Amino acid sequence: MTHTYNITGMTCGGCVASVKEKLSKITGVTSVAIDLANAEGIIEMANHIPLPQLQEALQPKYQITKKDSETSEIQAEAQSIEEQSKLAQLKPLLLILGYLSVAVVLLNYKDGSINNAMLDFMGLFYIVFSFFKFLDLKGFPESFRMYDPLAKAVPVYGSIYPFIEAALGLLFLMRIQIPLALILTIIILGITTVGVTKTLLDKKSIRCACLGTALKLPMTEATFIENTIMLVMAIAMLIQMYS
Repeated sequence: MTHTYNITGMTCGGCVASVKEKLSKITGVTSVAIDLANAEGIIEMANHIPLPQLQEALQPKYQITKKDSETSEIQAEAQSIEEQSKLAQLKPLLLILGYLSVAVVLLNYKDGSINNAMLDFMGLFYIVFSFFKFLDLKGFPESFRMYDPLAKAVPVYGSIYPFIEAALGLLFLMRIQIPLALILTIIILGITTVGVTKTLLDKKSIRCACLGTALKLPMTEATFIENTIMLVMAIAMLIQMYS
């Protein structure tokens, strides 16, 4: 890899020779080219070498810094790695949502009922997500309180939340008390979505408890989107039922 640096303090050919010699002795550096007129140094290295290590090799009168364009490239690379890492962490959530969607299509492709498809999706969503919360009933409330306003104000709510989800899942799948289940969905997911939105706006790095604590998922926009999809479904069905 090749990086370009600004190197100040060089005034003559002797300075150039000294800087080149010092930098060339650093383990991992394969070649050094110095441009005195532009006060630049182009360094090829076998592996990334931190800037402080490069500065340490030089005399104090020489200051080495990243060029602005170089800094931007490194920041872009770091952001890309972070996004890839985030996507890898979200893989279980995306797979689950994918499986739920396929299951709903297979269950409803013959009659083509949108309402039944939405009820099945909501029911399976609650059943599957509550399952992961049941894997660690003791640890879930603490993670849930980190962002859910009601769980933070009423701790017992976090403890019973997995049971509420399981019950709602059964109501949707068995087509029992659908209006009540829709209203409860809007209330509980509405509260959670408020907390998720605040967390994202505050740019806090916390764990999402949507799949309990068994899977370590980061709080991202995906959590907001999944809640919003459920809310939109519930509101749309309620409007249709009472219009």
